[in-house]
Amino acid sequence: MKIKLFMALSFLLPLSLAAQNKDWANYSRYAEANAKVTVSPKAVLFGDSITDAWPRQDPDFFNENNLVGRGISGQTTTQILCRMREDVVNLRPKYVVILAGINDIAINDGHAPDVRRAVENIKAMCDIAKANKIKPVICSLLPSYRIGWRPSITDAAEKVAEFNALLKAYAKENKIAFADYYMLFADENNHMPEKYSKDTVHPNIEGYRLMESCLLKFLK
Repeated sequence: MKIKLFMALSFLLPLSLAAQNKDWANYSRYAEANAKVTVSPKAVLFGDSITDAWPRQDPDFFNENNLVGRGISGQTTTQILCRMREDVVNLRPKYVVILAGINDIAINDGHAPDVRRAVENIKAMCDIAKANKIKPVICSLLPSYRIGWRPSITDAAEKVAEFNALLKAYAKENKIAFADYYMLFADENNHMPEKYSKDTVHPNIEGYRLMESCLLKFLK
């Protein structure tokens, strides 16, 4: 019996080590790009797939304003928080623009247990930024009411509203800039209009340009 148990544990050990060694926060995604940054950017745009796609959708916005994008598709606030030093602090920007949280609501792998604790992760990002003399800009979530890859989630709109309310209160209390993309996009039903997004989560180029006009007001 002991021999069989030992053999079973021996078989599982390599799998366990592989799981431990996995680059869960995907530090490697921007390692090469970060090494090439020789001039501090004005701002790092930091987050998930919305930020990930932004430089591809409108590269001129980044080039003309000395911005870099450090978004990774699918990531939750916990994963993004892990990357703060590698992808933000070490680049020495003046600002970090934080847009994250929809993947926690979508219960992607690594999601926070609830909305409050996802917001706590963003607060921690702000603490790290301020400790390193980087000015945080917090962005509200967009008015997403349907999450295409998680059709079982029927309360996305309510959780987005809760998330944004907590973020906005925190920003106000701590005198942190708050880019309210939600109010920028929300229609009469507090939904993301189809003209700006096919899936209510990811903006198209017209949506990004709305966000750009809002964001630049905070990057002095």
